[in-house]
Amino acid sequence: MTARIILSEATVSAGFPSPADDFSERKLDLNEYLIKHPAATFFVRAKGVSMQNGGISDGDLLIVDRALEARSGNIIIGFIDGEFTVKRIRISQKQVFLIPENSSFKPIRITEEMDFQVWGVVTFVIKRLSAVRNQLTAVSDLLTTGRI
Repeated sequence: MTARIILSEATVSAGFPSPADDFSERKLDLNEYLIKHPAATFFVRAKGVSMQNGGISDGDLLIVDRALEARSGNIIIGFIDGEFTVKRIRISQKQVFLIPENSSFKPIRITEEMDFQVWGVVTFVIKRLSAVRNQLTAVSDLLTTGRI
């Protein structure tokens, strides 16, 4: 049995709400909304900070679809020499690179000597807002104390 959650047809303003918006609702099935290929979809938790500027933080839940073909620019789950990683894939001519979204990390050039597979394309990221708040607080503390 799948729980259906109410989805309001009204949008939520990040500024001032519009009193002219009519309120209507329908049911939203998160499985239907987030998962296009149920038999080929899995969830995995992100670890580390190499993708933080791409919207993926440590601890985020990633929804990964194995039925999709990876295209240049997609964020993928890759398997390189026995280890999983999440990176943005760049395909240029006959070269493949896995690009982190954090300048502290270097791109990975995939060579023929590597055991490399694309395990799936990341389609959605689920994050806790409390984790985002904690990260912003940590950065604010570093700025206030002059450590960055």
